Amino acid sequence: MSKFGELIDDKLPLLLVFYNENEDISSSIHPVLKDVAAAMGDSGKVIKIDTEKNNKLSDALRVRVLPTLMIYKLGEMVWRQSGEQDANTLISLMQDHID
Repeated sequence: MSKFGELIDDKLPLLLVFYNENEDISSSIHPVLKDVAAAMGDSGKVIKIDTEKNNKLSDALRVRVLPTLMIYKLGEMVWRQSGEQDANTLISLMQDHID
């Protein structure tokens, strides 16, 4: 968990995506995330977290529906949504949190 604290304590917006590789809905978000990462470049980060491999973190953040997306900035969650999102929406949300 301490690594998680270091990860989210950044001035750049960080998009966390909780998914499960074995679910079709979760795996369909990967191309969207590539587009978001490409559009953000060095002004934001996108990190995928497999709930099967990180169940303690998933439980701690009360992830129940997959995919669940969260944006963190300076250690605080500034946005959270469950379900699929399109790349343009995610890019816009991330850009809203750039200084």
